Amino acid sequence: MFRIVDENLRTALRFFGRASGKGCIDERDGLMLIDSGVNYAVFNIAMFTEPIESTAELEMRVAIANEWYKARHTRWSLWICDDLLAPKIEPRVPDVMNRARLHRLTEAPGMYAERLTPLSRYLPSMEYRLVDNVQTRLDFAHLTTLNFDIPFATSRAIYQTPEAWEGDYVGYVGYINRRAACTIALVVAADAIGVYSVSTIPEFRRHGYAEVFMRQILQEARRVTGIERTVLQATRAGHQMYRRMGYVDVTRFSVYIL
Repeated sequence: MFRIVDENLRTALRFFGRASGKGCIDERDGLMLIDSGVNYAVFNIAMFTEPIESTAELEMRVAIANEWYKARHTRWSLWICDDLLAPKIEPRVPDVMNRARLHRLTEAPGMYAERLTPLSRYLPSMEYRLVDNVQTRLDFAHLTTLNFDIPFATSRAIYQTPEAWEGDYVGYVGYINRRAACTIALVVAADAIGVYSVSTIPEFRRHGYAEVFMRQILQEARRVTGIERTVLQATRAGHQMYRRMGYVDVTRFSVYIL
């Protein structure tokens, strides 16, 4: 199951290499390297694509990534699927990261649901729109700024170009009383629907809007694709909601930032 989660995430993150029109994606030496074209570390992402069996191999891949981003004069972050690391080298990871000046930013459980649990409580209704025009792209960028504390100029550079939304990453904006309030994006890969960019502005949190939004969007995605299994990476705030919806932890991603 962790491989499904990891592969879907890598497909989703390729979005950032195409979004601004100034980025690139490189795959080499067991690495996927994404430069968004915007000098903001969380959008310039390296991931391991193959298992790592030794500390020396871990050091080599981190060094390759470091040199690649250094040559491009950009800050970057590293997402590690913990299940790709041999157990014997896990205690060595903090030392390797410290020497590379990579500091632990967060960790995110990788979650999997073969199907969602039936709805067990009342949820409010809301409208949603596909991100496919100037207004919805602007709304998605604005909500990303509000909900993830990202500078608006950076959000616009990533999310407001039409080309950003021509690939696998499909975005939606949820509206409450005609006000843009929620975001979500889906990626179909590894025979699963990946759920990303789930967010709700503070004043509408804890009212069930995120859950109803996810259920509406995933129901439509299942109808179109025939795929029912879904995967995601959970934040601390959303973890309990996802468990209630039928997701279980199958791996963990550790995120480091330069």
